[in-house]
Amino acid sequence: MTFSVPVTVRGYELDTQGHLNQAVYLQYAEHARWEMLRAAGLPQDKLLADGVGPVALETTLRFRKELRGGDEVEVTCRFEFTGSRTFRVAQQVLLLDGTVAADVTAVAGLLDLASRKLVQDPAGRLRALADRADVLG
Repeated sequence: MTFSVPVTVRGYELDTQGHLNQAVYLQYAEHARWEMLRAAGLPQDKLLADGVGPVALETTLRFRKELRGGDEVEVTCRFEFTGSRTFRVAQQVLLLDGTVAADVTAVAGLLDLASRKLVQDPAGRLRALADRADVLG
């Protein structure tokens, strides 16, 4: 399952060339990840109460088309669990006509906040905590 959230590019997010600042793409991706977790029934406070938190270990951002103020986009998010302590997060920033503005891929994990080590089975842990595990893929 691929989750998505709508975002409208705001004027204060633009750089001096008049297009979306590079760092804001990462903020959009982060927003979509947290919204996906929330839709699954995993808001931050629930994860913290269980003593875990998602962590980004590596992120790659590929720009494909510039975004300008007022552009409306969908930011997608899909977790790809591999059975290891890490998982892949695949995301796209899409214009409403389907044009890909950016690809964001990340390697992530689920950190045990007490031991400061990655949880062995992040998919299992997240699904066990989730109200809607189907949202997690």
